[in-house]
Amino acid sequence: MLGAVSLTPLALEPITADPPSTTENPLLTQSWLDLAFLHWAADPADVAPLLPAGTVPDTLDGVTYVGLVAFRMHRVGWFRLPGVPYLGTFPETNVRLYSVDTHGRRGVVFRSLDASRLIPVAVARTAFRLPYLWSRMTIRHSDDTITYTSTRRWPGPRGAHSRITIRIRESVQDPTDLEHFLTARWGMHNTFLGRQMYLPNTHPRWPLHRADLVECEEDLITAAGLPEPVGDPVSVLYSPGVPVRFGRPARPGGIPTP
Repeated sequence: MLGAVSLTPLALEPITADPPSTTENPLLTQSWLDLAFLHWAADPADVAPLLPAGTVPDTLDGVTYVGLVAFRMHRVGWFRLPGVPYLGTFPETNVRLYSVDTHGRRGVVFRSLDASRLIPVAVARTAFRLPYLWSRMTIRHSDDTITYTSTRRWPGPRGAHSRITIRIRESVQDPTDLEHFLTARWGMHNTFLGRQMYLPNTHPRWPLHRADLVECEEDLITAAGLPEPVGDPVSVLYSPGVPVRFGRPARPGGIPTP
């Protein structure tokens, strides 16, 4: 819980379905497509040691969450330049946590980001210190189901994998407080050159669908240093996707993802 750690935010940002600001001069543009959001409840005490300095677990009713998010990154681009069609387009699966800093800014923290393009992985790791990993990945559609697969190649643990199949259901007209908490995130917390960094993002309101989990076989969460999830996810959502714009951080940042 927030009260169980020494850092106390001055005032928490409200959770809003729409971005709290605009991004007129983006640092990066991209689209996130065909997203599957899987979430398990977690003890904040298990999560706190894995967050960057200056942040604590963000909680809802005393509980925080571990997310496994699979999707297709589409045409990453710098500034206002057109997005790159090949190197900037690839499947990705990330393990993410929920954080808040001393300014009350809510965000996500990525424990791992598996992606299928080696060059973006190498650049993100070496230049921006983001935990990208090169993996063999596929996304396959069949009627109302989508299957995402990932097998890690480098740097390891080699063979860490996931296979997720969801069945898309009805659209979400009135998201619950938990669904807002898990998806309405307008920034990323990270550490860059030993300093805390917050990278803001904006995008249209998520078009969400509830989904059934058909299959989930994975060890990416434990490979990211977290306890093995117990039971089924407490939330399974799908989104066809949104275009995203990233603003400029106060300090240098890296290639962002959801």
